[in-house]
Amino acid sequence: SKGVTTREIADMVERMYGHYYSPTTVSNITKRTEHLVEEFHECRFKYSQYVCVFLDATYIPLRRGTVEREAVNVAIGIRSDGGK
Repeated sequence: SKGVTTREIADMVERMYGHYYSPTTVSNITKRTEHLVEEFHECRFKYSQYVCVFLDATYIPLRRGTVEREAVNVAIGIRSDGGK
């Protein structure tokens, strides 16, 4: 969210996915996930260069007292030789 306002993010999400989140909700989501982004930026990759990196997430139901859907983040890097 750095450099983009919460209102701009809310507008982008609505245009892309058809669901509106208030700027306050966007701010709360950003606060709760900021540490995950920082951890990703600090992780070391096995190879130093990737031609392309695909980032995605899938939601699975997890039981921790109650059953809630949580995101499992997936990152796939493609090297110049075509390997993943």
